[in-house]
Amino acid sequence: MTRPTTLTARSPEDVLAAVPVVLGFEPRDSVVMLTFGGLEAFHARVDLPPPHAADEAVALLLDPALRHRVERVVFVVYADDGPPARTAIRRLRRSFTAAGIDVVEVLRAADGRWYAPGRPGAPPTGVPYDVGDHRFRAQAVLEGIVVHGSRAELEAVLRPRPEGVAAVAEAVRRASPSPPDEIADLVDTRLDAGRLPDPELARVLLGLTDPAGRDAAWAALSRDAALRHVRLWSDAVQRAPDDLVAAPAAVLALAAWLAGHGAFAWCAVDRARAADPDNTLAALVADVLTNAVPPSAWQVA
Repeated sequence: MTRPTTLTARSPEDVLAAVPVVLGFEPRDSVVMLTFGGLEAFHARVDLPPPHAADEAVALLLDPALRHRVERVVFVVYADDGPPARTAIRRLRRSFTAAGIDVVEVLRAADGRWYAPGRPGAPPTGVPYDVGDHRFRAQAVLEGIVVHGSRAELEAVLRPRPEGVAAVAEAVRRASPSPPDEIADLVDTRLDAGRLPDPELARVLLGLTDPAGRDAAWAALSRDAALRHVRLWSDAVQRAPDDLVAAPAAVLALAAWLAGHGAFAWCAVDRARAADPDNTLAALVADVLTNAVPPSAWQVA
């Protein structure tokens, strides 16, 4: 779940241009939900399910929509025509309508054409579209939003950088863990630069193995500073040895959620869980994302 920059869509092409901007990547084999009205608007994506799992996928979208008292939704199904897409579209319409949520539009997009099942006058052969030069993309560039070609490309941002990992691993062998106060000070000192030097990162990574150290790393997080924390912790994740990557990835997930980048937060959650399936901070962020908890709910004591 994510909350994007403000975009006003008035046509199917506008919707199709907005989705990659708000998600941060071009979706494939996906169901995307855009919400309107309610307590606070949010957008969500789930993988297109096989027909036998359609109800479970619909529930993942409907539950937070009900929780946030959403009034209207638009769905975009990115898939070829076939049983998975047709089943998902039927179940979405039925479940949301039964719940009292107005389904404004359901679009299906594939191979550069959009289809509108059920829309009067919509050609069954689809309508070609190209949103590469759409004004929403221009707005994204101005706001510093990067749109990746796929979720895999977004995930690749967090892949380890071998030379950086080797340098930090060598520094770890000579380092002692930073205590919590030092972690907080180092993060604050390097936040604008967006990078901890190897010896400092080594000490911080060792310190993050202590829950108190990990708490110190995110204690000063705020919505205003969230993007700078995303930059700092992205770099830390790229350079962290495998046995020490879970904690910085979980802190990154929290910062990305707070910055409104839900898809990137999920990527960081996945990276943390791959290294440490029991990581409690990653589990907390995953729960926040699943339940579409808004960043506005964040309060620093």
